[in-house]
Amino acid sequence: MMHKYKMSEAKNCLVDKHIAFIGDSRIRQLFYSFVKIINPQFKEEGNKHENIPFEDKTASVKVDFLWHPEVNGSMKQCIKVWTEDSVAKPHVIVAGAATWSIKIHNGSEEALAQYRMNITSIAPLLEKLAKTSDVYWVLQDPVYEDLLSENRKMITNEKIDAYNEVAVSILNSSARNSKSNVKLFSVSKLIAQETIMESLDGLHLPESSRETSAMILMNVYCNKVLKPVDGSCCQPRPPLTLIQKLAACFFTLSIIGYLIFYAIHRNAHRKNKPCTDLESGEEKKTLLNTPVSSLETLLQSFCKLGLIMAYFYMCDRANLFMKENKFYTHSSFFIPIIYILVLGIFYNENTKETKVLNREQTDEWKGWMQLVILIYHISGASTFLPVYMHIRVLVAAYLFQTGYGHFSYFWVKGDFGIHRVCQVLFRLNFLVVVLCIVMDRPYQFYYFVPLVTVWFMVIYVTLALWPQIIQKKANGNCLWHLGLLLKLAFLLLCICFLAYSQGAFEKIFSLWPLSKCFELNGNVHEWWFRWRLDRYVVFHGMLFAFIYLALQRRQILSEGKGEPLFSNKISNFLLFISVVSFLTYSIWASSCKNKAECNELHPSVSVVQIVAFILIRNIPGYARSVYSSFFAWFGKISLELFICQYHIWLAADTRGILVLIPGNPTLNIIVSTFIFVCVAHEISQITTDLAQVLIPKDNPSLLRRLACTVAFFCGLLLLSSVQDK
Repeated sequence: MMHKYKMSEAKNCLVDKHIAFIGDSRIRQLFYSFVKIINPQFKEEGNKHENIPFEDKTASVKVDFLWHPEVNGSMKQCIKVWTEDSVAKPHVIVAGAATWSIKIHNGSEEALAQYRMNITSIAPLLEKLAKTSDVYWVLQDPVYEDLLSENRKMITNEKIDAYNEVAVSILNSSARNSKSNVKLFSVSKLIAQETIMESLDGLHLPESSRETSAMILMNVYCNKVLKPVDGSCCQPRPPLTLIQKLAACFFTLSIIGYLIFYAIHRNAHRKNKPCTDLESGEEKKTLLNTPVSSLETLLQSFCKLGLIMAYFYMCDRANLFMKENKFYTHSSFFIPIIYILVLGIFYNENTKETKVLNREQTDEWKGWMQLVILIYHISGASTFLPVYMHIRVLVAAYLFQTGYGHFSYFWVKGDFGIHRVCQVLFRLNFLVVVLCIVMDRPYQFYYFVPLVTVWFMVIYVTLALWPQIIQKKANGNCLWHLGLLLKLAFLLLCICFLAYSQGAFEKIFSLWPLSKCFELNGNVHEWWFRWRLDRYVVFHGMLFAFIYLALQRRQILSEGKGEPLFSNKISNFLLFISVVSFLTYSIWASSCKNKAECNELHPSVSVVQIVAFILIRNIPGYARSVYSSFFAWFGKISLELFICQYHIWLAADTRGILVLIPGNPTLNIIVSTFIFVCVAHEISQITTDLAQVLIPKDNPSLLRRLACTVAFFCGLLLLSSVQDK
């Protein structure tokens, strides 16, 4: 993966550095493209056949081009001066030449032999410089022979290959008994093989190609300095932190413990194996099926989780597998969307109940939305604004379901017990906490989980605080409904205040220990952006649930199998309004010109398309009576899919694509997707198993577990502080 360096990043990396380019007109091209990363306004002017200096005094960066079009005594003398101890050496040297030798000597064999002798004499000097500086020898790019002028016709690809072979053979063997320190820069040659036909003269690369070569050169040097996440080349594996080492020890002990437990259990099972009665010839059943113990569940779950986390680490931290950049095309996004849509329609079943937003339907909704979001991420479709705006609605719809689902549960059940809270928080956060430890990433990095966690706590506090108003109590007195609406109005007021008071918001979440959870890159700006982007939609979900349950209680809705939700006239009218609203939003989103302006309107208008979709999906009785089992299956593991994609399907923390099978993109996607989905499903099962063991229903035991959890997180904070120091 190639990181695209901005001007500020390049200056930061190259501060107080001296870079020298030595060679012919092709090296001069590379020099210009490299300098333009540091200063985009730099002009390509002046005498082409002379030295060209560049200096950025603000960053103390000096870049020189030295005109030496042939590998001869002149180039050797220039390099030899730098090998003297009293002379300041460039930090980076980029050299290369050959086409002038071919041109001047008309491609003769004598010129090639002389080139071999000259580069042989220069190689030890380059090797000596490479001990203290980064030295790159640029291999010659191919030419497009049909476009070459008459005085360059002797520069053929056959001759260039011969000169490259000489350079490679000599420079690779220049260091005796060890690997050469001089690096061969061959990427420009590979780029030219694809783009040289776009050249203006057949010899020099088109501008876009040399810009790519210069950016790769910047990556080669600067990635090990700045360590960008999306620059997978040329930087060492990050060292393990103390917390990661402790996590590795814990999972290793869990695996060993489970293997010992399994061996003992299997041995005991063999001893109690049914024996055959010699007289009757029948087996005596001496062993009954014993229930799985809590200890076995814990060991088995942590054993599987340890192996899965090892896979996570190998995929996205160990530099074991390749990564590649995303390149968006319309076909890479829309063709998979059509494919999963057909599959989803094909696998349909009848629902167990026909209520609005029943369990099967919400699982289906989560499932197809998650699949669309996954395709959006892997295809890099965020660069296409209409798709981006529609995906923003899908994320908002998840939060809408959060408001709808949790409000409905508390309103109907009236269960504000600590057991319910712990179950939800564990289900939402378990995987993310483990990944924060194993992958050494802040909690806010997995932004969606902090978002739904905070909103769940907001819903809980809103409804649990005095006076606790639930449906059973409100049915006896309509004034309680007014009390609940006042609570919701106060919540909306708080949301509006925080939305337009960035300072207050950031002060609250910058307080320790909240800052440890919500800071990213040293500030809470990203958390502010994410929260503000969908600030009203959870409230909309709560309000929708209240209205729906009130209508349901008064038997205004017809939720029988095959029945429309309202009378035919009202149903048809609402369907028409919903379809128009849905399409109107899509047209508006597709006509967006500016992401910032559309993001500003999104919190207020996203609910239009969400409610329109719910009505279209639920008003017709036949639509409410069926669901896609294909989408619903994915919906049950949607949270795990969303989180796991960061490291074992995408790569470099979502900025690239994981490559398990190089050279075959289709097979790679099939294999990596299969493993990714299986892992997400297994983690979902592990989370469920651990929740049953770690979150007991009796309050005294639960409070003891909570005390242990608080101690665990205090220990994490302490270790994190030690690491930071």
